Amino acid sequence: MPPIQNIAEIDSPALVIIKEQVEQNIANAVRMVGDVGRLRPHVKTHKSAEVTQLMLASGISKFKCATIAEAEMLGQCGAPDVLLAYQPVGPKLQRFVAVIKSYPATRFSCLVDDFAAAKYMAAIFSENDLIVPVFIDLNIGQNRTGIAPAMAVELFGLCAELNGIKPIGLQAYDGHIRDLNFGKRTAECDKAFKAVESVAAQLVSAGFSAPIIVAGGSPTFPIHAMRNDVECSPGTFVYWDKGYSDICPEQPFQPAAWLVTRVISRPDATKICLDLGHKSVAAENEINKRIFFPEYPNLIPIGQSEEHLVMEAGANHGFNVGDVLIGIPYHICPTVALYERAFILENDKVVGEWKTTARNRFI
Repeated sequence: MPPIQNIAEIDSPALVIIKEQVEQNIANAVRMVGDVGRLRPHVKTHKSAEVTQLMLASGISKFKCATIAEAEMLGQCGAPDVLLAYQPVGPKLQRFVAVIKSYPATRFSCLVDDFAAAKYMAAIFSENDLIVPVFIDLNIGQNRTGIAPAMAVELFGLCAELNGIKPIGLQAYDGHIRDLNFGKRTAECDKAFKAVESVAAQLVSAGFSAPIIVAGGSPTFPIHAMRNDVECSPGTFVYWDKGYSDICPEQPFQPAAWLVTRVISRPDATKICLDLGHKSVAAENEINKRIFFPEYPNLIPIGQSEEHLVMEAGANHGFNVGDVLIGIPYHICPTVALYERAFILENDKVVGEWKTTARNRFI
């Protein structure tokens, strides 16, 4: 648990970021990938201009994002290369065009996995005198988005014939690969990646340039980092969390984002209630996989509502109303999105705050 000298000044619930640990996590990611030009971190975790600037200062020039607001934030920061890891449709496509035009110094690209969407996208870009690089989104087992690898070469070729877009690469997200055993995780990752290698080889055989390959997330980052021709796109590494600490113990990252909460009631002799409800910590996991308190590992969560978290503390627990607890979220990405700002800790003292800029759908 990080010591916070001026914790009495921080209202709760609060998100606290340890700046020194953020910097160390970034340095570890750069070291692991070896060539910083192959690191394309996803900004979905931090959504912060300040963290983006820290990454730029470390030599990172390529970024990945999932929302138009995140893309705009990156443009405002002067990020040289931004991949919108999404196939923009409807009003989102017009918003993407506006962002591209507003930040001409940034090279924006996006995903495609459907030819009808690609044709419409190309027409809109062409009408706006744009030629936007696109990556073919491959489904290699996540079964969320992406085209089957067997159909990818045809889609790449069809996109190459359209005005307004230019296919330059492949994206392969393998977020479904999360085995605790690193050997098994590696084997599963390698097996899934063979489809990507096959598509890339077929494209070269068909006369196209070797495609840029963007692959992986945090659990498979160390595996893809060993592939010299792959851009790696982890996101959670920058703040880390309890969930990935448990799943990926082989990785050197440490939690840099903590939640401050207080005891607001003692409803009976063995229970305490904290001011940490659904609106303050990601609640998509089962109740015992939402927040972990390192100093009090025996606390058992038994109920949560919008503003309250009830814990079984046991007889003679010693907690009093007003006591401060500091915990690690199991899933930091959606937790960060619940906070409009984070308090920044340096040398064990809160010294300022960072806005969660891209938390909003519109900037």
